[in-house]
Amino acid sequence: MSARLAAAALAFLLASAPAPAGAAGPVPDAVADDGAAAQDAPGAAVVPAQEAPGADAAPARDAAVPSVAVPSGSDASGTAIYARFVDGLAQRECGDASPRWRAHYAHVPGQLAAADSEVLPLFGYVVDALRAAHLPTEYALIPFVESGYRPGARGSSGPAGMWQFVAVTARNHDIPIRGGYDGRLSPVDATRAAVRYLKTLHGMFAGDWRLAVMAFNAGEYRVLGALRRHGQRAAAANPEGLHSLSGITRAYVRKLHALSCLMVEAGADEEWMAALDRPVSRLVALDLAGEPSGLDGYAERNGLDPVWLRRLNPAHAGGAGSAPGRKVLVPAGAAAATPPAARMAN
Repeated sequence: MSARLAAAALAFLLASAPAPAGAAGPVPDAVADDGAAAQDAPGAAVVPAQEAPGADAAPARDAAVPSVAVPSGSDASGTAIYARFVDGLAQRECGDASPRWRAHYAHVPGQLAAADSEVLPLFGYVVDALRAAHLPTEYALIPFVESGYRPGARGSSGPAGMWQFVAVTARNHDIPIRGGYDGRLSPVDATRAAVRYLKTLHGMFAGDWRLAVMAFNAGEYRVLGALRRHGQRAAAANPEGLHSLSGITRAYVRKLHALSCLMVEAGADEEWMAALDRPVSRLVALDLAGEPSGLDGYAERNGLDPVWLRRLNPAHAGGAGSAPGRKVLVPAGAAAATPPAARMAN
């Protein structure tokens, strides 16, 4: 066993053991309303996955994730994407969903149903990646909280991309950042890394999606330490009782649960479902190494809007040729017509 895996395993075993009765942690951050930190603006970035200060072990190695298996065909329907999302939820009971975060994210169902939505195809891509990895689809809501599902989003404190990875976390999870290329701005590179990391966290925290998203936000070592400090085990945890974690981290679960409830309830709205019932381009990853003119040339050859394609792939926004192995998202219909020199690479 490598030193990195041994350290992670030791941390997990320590966190799973009950702490002495009365163990207390630091005073939690000041919170407002239902326990969340000050309300963020829609799409505001929350820095994910930072290692706990003073931790002397590297982050746990990402779990292996199967290749993304997506439905066949060049188009999906919006209702099919929605059905796959709802079917993959781990928690559908909404009686305890936060009214505050329901109101904050009330615009999201309408954003998906809008006829000109650029979010729905990306959402479908992430849902398919999570379903292929056998993970709860609550995780597909993380980019709504982090970036508003904008691949080119940049946070004021350094995070970037729709998953809002900071540079050190990106490098820890094999997202390339070098030579004028920032893989955090690639929805292919960033989503693959996020799904791998979530797979690791999901296993580390006994399949509890709430603990996994807390760890995605604050770092696995903080959550492991909080479980130990409060005498909890991952297999029977009460995440709301982990008061030594910050209000922002505990609110992360409330945000995602409120979002999932908004989405589930939207399915009862006939008008909303009718708006969603339309063809949606299925996005696939493509290696454009064999395309010397890059995104712009690819767009021109396939009758695609180059501005939209750059917006979808901001890591390649210069439009120049792509280095081998650097993949872009394109509509499946266009990818099917691409010569073998540019290889499909989901």
